[in-house]
Formats: sequence, structure tokens, C-alpha cells
Amino acid sequence: MERPTERASIPDAARDTRTTPPPNPVPALPVLPPLDPGGRGGPGGPAGAGLGVGSSFGAAPGPAGLWNRNFRYFFVARTVALFGDGMIPVALTAGLLGAGRPASSVGFALAAWMGPLAVFVLFGGVLADRFTPRRMMIIADALRLIGASVLAVTFATGNPPLWAVYVLSSVAGVGAALFQPGVASTVPRVSTDVQRANAVLRVAEALMAMAGPAFAGALVGLASAGAVYAANAATFAVSGACLFLMRLAPAPHEDAVRGTFAAELVGGWREFRARSWLWGVIAVWTVYGFAVLGPMLPLTAVLVTEAHGSGSYGMLMAVNGAGSVVGGLLALRLRPSHPLAAGATALPLVAVSLVVLALGMPVPVLAAGQLLAGGSAAFWLVMWSTTVQTHVPPEALNRLHAYDVAGSLLMVAAGRALAGPVAEAVGAPELLVAAAVINIGVVAVLLVARPIRQLKRIGLV
Repeated sequence: MERPTERASIPDAARDTRTTPPPNPVPALPVLPPLDPGGRGGPGGPAGAGLGVGSSFGAAPGPAGLWNRNFRYFFVARTVALFGDGMIPVALTAGLLGAGRPASSVGFALAAWMGPLAVFVLFGGVLADRFTPRRMMIIADALRLIGASVLAVTFATGNPPLWAVYVLSSVAGVGAALFQPGVASTVPRVSTDVQRANAVLRVAEALMAMAGPAFAGALVGLASAGAVYAANAATFAVSGACLFLMRLAPAPHEDAVRGTFAAELVGGWREFRARSWLWGVIAVWTVYGFAVLGPMLPLTAVLVTEAHGSGSYGMLMAVNGAGSVVGGLLALRLRPSHPLAAGATALPLVAVSLVVLALGMPVPVLAAGQLLAGGSAAFWLVMWSTTVQTHVPPEALNRLHAYDVAGSLLMVAAGRALAGPVAEAVGAPELLVAAAVINIGVVAVLLVARPIRQLKRIGLV
């Protein structure tokens, strides 16, 4: 998830107005709007500072533009890893149920993955600042490679004990916690066009979210859950190799004298509190994650499967992924002057999918709702990611992104856990309508709050 003209209302606005020379010209392949050098931050300013190649932000010397060498390696690393992540639920479900384990073991195994991710991601942000994001992401891939390889062997050779599956799932969660904070700060270091980079990555993420489970399902049918985990391990090996081949010059803040681990964790919190637009969005998003995103997935799965069958549910999830592709492609073209406001205006479309599901509409109408929901959510996420990466100073970006991820994961997980009991108490349609109303309320708050509504974009316009 992812700033105004009246500085009195935004304490950090002054830091977003320094200037720095524009980066090298972008090659003629994609026709892009001109740079706005007057909106870029200077050294020590926001993360939009020095996004040009060979700048103070730390990108390695080389040709400017989106598809430079470093971005190509980063794109392959992220795409392959996301493809592997999509295999995990299928592999766990097939492996555990195929071994005669109860259905609850699948939920516990997934919780064993998400719990460490939510808990350790804050520490991952500090570690990324201390040891560089690239190193931490390579270590994370190595950790996940080991865990997936062991699971591949255990599922292929017999019936692994549940405790081993839970421990290895936790290892994968710790690896994800070490990896995730570095993503936000790496994007502006490997591309001069942060919004286009985020949009391309969002499209790839949506495609991999569809392709990963489909590939895993086919592989389980042809081989076994162990084969899926072997393929999952291979994706982490490819990701780590691509990250190793990236060449990023050291950023100035990487050589700074650092305090204790606890002091840097507290310093990240101070940076977080100093930006009213940042903590404002995340505070609103905790409500959104708990009351809207949390109940949405389990209730959609249950209601659609009961009324139309599991095949229809799978099709609707694919349509949602297709909508995410559309939203990402739209974010490639549109460059609103106030990105958070523009992203917020797309979010009411999520409520459409909730309402049509609550009303028990036929599958074609449900598919239209999922298409709108996927597209609007993807567009918002590109606007949010780009805003954070261009307004937050690079020396604080990893830690602030970690606060964002931790809060989102915890609240969405809580919403999913309570969706079933609440739906049983008040009714699933009623809960979905309430979520739709809260969705509209969240959009209203985002658009009414001046620090969020008036925040201007930095860099390309």
C-alpha cells in the first residue's frame, strides 16, 4: 500500500522539494513522458532522490531505462520466486492429505509459514539496512532453497512427521521475512522509472499467481508432492543466482555508522511516525485488511464452491488474476499527479465483487466482479508502492516497508481467522455487505485526509 501543497499540514513535505540533476536520457524504445527534475529529492532526501543510473541512490552504471541489466536480473528473480511461492499451498495440500493427514494440518502448515513471516519481517528490515538488501535476499533464497529441498526429499521418500513439515514451513517463512523488506528499496535502484517497474512486476505477479498453482497441480498429478517441492527449490536457486549476478554500486547510507539493532528498529519507527501520509494509509489499511481483505477470500471460496462447485471457484480466481494484469497494464500508462488519490478512487470497485457475491448472482456476474476487484487492487498497489519508494529516504525504506508488510499480514490473517465464526453468527451475505460498506468508508477516509489526497508524485509525470 501505498503526499500536498500546504506544508503546514505535512511535516515532511519540505523534504520532497529539493532538486537534483535528472538521470541519463531514457532510450527511445519505450516513449515515456519527460522527467520532472524539479520534483526529485537531493542526497539525503526522499527515496526518489538520485534514481538515475549511477546516482547517489546506488544504481550501477549502465544504460538508463526500464529493461537494463540489473532490472532484467531482478525481474527474473522475482518472477521465478513468485512462481515457486504459488506452488506451496498445492504441494502442502497434496502432500499432507495424500499421506492421510487431517485437513487441519494444511492450515497449521500454512500458519507455520505466515507466522514467522509476520513476526520476523521487522527484523528483516533492519538487517537489510545493516547488510544491504541484496545480500539479505540472497541469504533468504539460500535458506528457502534448503527448506524446500528437504521437504522434497521427505515427501518423495515417505511420510514426513508433521513437526518436520511445520518446522520447515517456518524456515520458509523466516526466509520470506528476510527477503521481503529488500524488494521495496531494490526497485528504485534497478530502474529509473519506478512506476513502470512496479507495474511490470505487478503484472508478472498476477500471471505467476495463476501459473504457479496450475503447474503444481499438473505436476502432482504426473509425479508427487515431492516433485513440486523440488521444482519450488529450483525457483529459489534461480532467484538467488540472478540476485548474485546483479551489480549495484554501494549506496551512501550503506557505509553510515550504525547504532545497535534495537536503536535502528526504534529509528525506523520514528521515521514511520514522521510521515503522516504513510502512517495514515497504513492505519486505514489495517482496518481494510481486517474487515475487507481478510473475510473476502475464505467467504468467496466457501460460497462459490457450495453454490457452483470448485471448478467455478478456480475459474473466478483466474479471472481475478486476469484483472490484476489489466490493472498493472493500466498503471503502466497512467501517471496521475496525485497517485494515492488516484489509487483510492479505484478501490470502490472491490466492493462490487463483495455485493454481487452477497446477492448470490450467477457466475458470469461474479466473474465481472472479480475482474474489477483484481484490476482495482493491482492499480492501487502500484500507486502505493511507487509512492513509498519515491518519497521515503533510501536509508529508511527497508524498515518502513517492513512495518507495512507486518501490519498488513497480521490484520489480514486475523480477518481470515474470524471470517468463519462471524459469518456463522450473522450470516455470510450480511458480513459481505458490511465489508462492502467498510470498503467505501475506507476510500472516503483516504480521499478526505489531506496528507494522503494532496500528496504529489515525484519523478516522471
